[in-house]
Amino acid sequence: MPVNASQFDPRLLPVFLDGREPLAKDDWFDAHTHIGQNDPDGRKATPEEILGGLDAAGHHRAMLFAMHEPDGGYPAANDAVLAAAAASAGRFVPLARIAPNTEGAVAEARRCLEAGASGFKLHPRSDAFALPHPVVEEVVALAHERRAPVLFHAGRGIPHLGEAVVDLARRYPGARLILAHAGISDLGWIADEAAALDNLFFDTAWWNVADQLQLYTTIPPGRILYASDMPYAPGLLASFVFLRVARAVGHGPEVRRAIAGGQLARLVAGEDPLDLGPAPGLDAVGRRVIEAERVVTYCAAGLQVAFRGMDPSEPIALARLACRTCRDGDVRELLSYIDALLAIGQESAAAHPGSPSRSCRRRCWR
Repeated sequence: MPVNASQFDPRLLPVFLDGREPLAKDDWFDAHTHIGQNDPDGRKATPEEILGGLDAAGHHRAMLFAMHEPDGGYPAANDAVLAAAAASAGRFVPLARIAPNTEGAVAEARRCLEAGASGFKLHPRSDAFALPHPVVEEVVALAHERRAPVLFHAGRGIPHLGEAVVDLARRYPGARLILAHAGISDLGWIADEAAALDNLFFDTAWWNVADQLQLYTTIPPGRILYASDMPYAPGLLASFVFLRVARAVGHGPEVRRAIAGGQLARLVAGEDPLDLGPAPGLDAVGRRVIEAERVVTYCAAGLQVAFRGMDPSEPIALARLACRTCRDGDVRELLSYIDALLAIGQESAAAHPGSPSRSCRRRCWR
């Protein structure tokens, strides 16, 4: 289970730890960690394992919430998160996971707030809901009253949801709305809204460096929150990627300290966020079409998946999401053309599930 440093060759540890010297353990506050034993994806994590992952990465605190419960019921799972936080000497800040389609979802949100939850986690893919949703609006309204965070899954396996979250951010300015996984479902077009809304944030819990480059160059640094996604990724690796990309785009030590945890500490305390200035812009990493790099990454992943005989529809869908852009001219024209080709590939994959056959793959590799 990748929640500690044990899977890293010790010869690589100096590389992963390089550049962390200006940051102390108390500076780190991970925005995205899970515990649970019943997730259908097979992952499991205990509070002790997440604490071990924090210690291995040299990090102090984390927001904690429940993994997916296949029956859709979260009261027991939320109680486990609340108990873990109470026993953690302040190292865990609990979020209540709410499934909007279940009976009593708003009552569960209120109950957890009264029991000590600092906010909410919403997962439209695994809990099978779309935005806009009336229960989600009620949950965000509660967060608005408490100046509390609401973390939305905004990564793989879903259509774009950013328009609905932007609308909620405008109407409920007290809520601190966080798009998880670098907001990849909407990252290509949402930069102007992120700059205008001081209650819309993005966590860094994602693996693709091309996505991370777009996040750090187009989103104001005050809207970015360090996150690992433990147990799905170790904090040691996540913090390495964060520091390397943040330094590459020109963010200095004080900005990196705020992203590492200072900004999140303010949000969970109900304080106003720091203004860390504008995004550095795409030219901060040299003149390049980062959007196209994102598309290429997911197309390559889809090709590899197809050659292995698995369904390439998810990476194709991510590639199409990466084609959505706020840019004009040649970049928009190029991405629109690529998106049209990907739509054909998506339709073809859906029409011919299981293709290419194993025998075809053997011939292709010869």
